[in-house]
Amino acid sequence: MLNWIELLNDFKTKREPIALVTVTKCLGSTPCAVGSRMIVTKNKNIFETIGGGKLEFLAIDEAIIAINENRIIELSYTLGPEFEQCCGGKVELIIEPMNQLPELFLFGAGHIGVEICQLLKDTPFQVNLIDSRKDWLSNLDLDKSIISCTVDTNDYKTFKDAVRWGNNCYVLVLTHDHTIDFDIIAMALQKETKFLGLIGSKTKRVRFHNMLMKEMSINEGMTNVVCPIGLDLGGNSPKEIAISVVAQLLQTHYKA
Repeated sequence: MLNWIELLNDFKTKREPIALVTVTKCLGSTPCAVGSRMIVTKNKNIFETIGGGKLEFLAIDEAIIAINENRIIELSYTLGPEFEQCCGGKVELIIEPMNQLPELFLFGAGHIGVEICQLLKDTPFQVNLIDSRKDWLSNLDLDKSIISCTVDTNDYKTFKDAVRWGNNCYVLVLTHDHTIDFDIIAMALQKETKFLGLIGSKTKRVRFHNMLMKEMSINEGMTNVVCPIGLDLGGNSPKEIAISVVAQLLQTHYKA
């Protein structure tokens, strides 16, 4: 018998997006029972069954939609001739996408960066704090939920490999060096992200915009970069700026 807890935990550990399909209601004659479950992966691999046939085929397609759009889907099917079944029963399903919580990769463990990390504790965000300064991170008192990583400015592959790119990926760039900021932004624009933000003024945005187009041949420049970052809440202390940035991240996540 399939151990659902272990299997779901295995996918969670691997951070592999899946959808859990559960039969919530059965009326009349149906090929499944209430509580029947099936796991669907992005590659349409399935574990267990909700009865097979066209019902399962359609549920798999809907599960892929749930994964891609990261939203719960509720469905109701009457098993008539269009399902190539004559039982005439009715089945209701709920499809739940899993393992798609937002993940923040924050470059720059300065005052504002550390404040942002601490404020995101107990929110849906998994936080990764990244810095290039040797031994810098080891001197910080970070919450145990924060994953920290030191990268090498002489090998930008370490910057790229530090991020799990994708539609749940949020990147903030707040390093101590404008040159490093630029290189990270140029790299990130060529990857998939949900949110890409850069700390700085409108002047910095214009400068980076021109450099991206002229030096990197990135035609969109800074069009897809949020800069300055943070909602306009007022205040300019590290804590206040961090609060405005965290509010913006949460707003983006919950409005998705």
